[in-house]
Amino acid sequence: MRKRTTIAAMMAGLLAAGAGHAAEHEIRMVGEGTDARMTFEPAFVHAAPGDTIRFVPVDGYHNAETIRAMFPPGAKPFKGGIGEDFTVTLTEEGVYPLMCKSHYAVGMVAIVVVGAIPERAALERAVAGPHPLKAKAAFAGIIASIPQE
Repeated sequence: MRKRTTIAAMMAGLLAAGAGHAAEHEIRMVGEGTDARMTFEPAFVHAAPGDTIRFVPVDGYHNAETIRAMFPPGAKPFKGGIGEDFTVTLTEEGVYPLMCKSHYAVGMVAIVVVGAIPERAALERAVAGPHPLKAKAAFAGIIASIPQE
């Protein structure tokens, strides 16, 4: 009986320790960024499955949302309200191209990769789509800044 109790306690400890490994990443939504106007800072986040992404509006006229049909299989789209501070937990591995609905046309986009970072060509395919010109250029700039392993 004592052996079962010890094993059960060890298993509970391991489960609790595993739950504590999820990280929270913060992305600020700003009107005047370090490198650009109307931007996410940072514009790229590398996360692990189960990590949370917190979107913080520095200026009250931004939101963050997935771009239609551009998220990993099995993942659910998400959309924060304008000026809303919100958090989303990402469990499905893959590339999540994001936008600010109000400023998509002026290139306010970001990329979150959950799990392994794909090769550059795969990243480019993941964000390929009928984007406004400035959003396309912003995605290209973000991809160029991602270190390849």
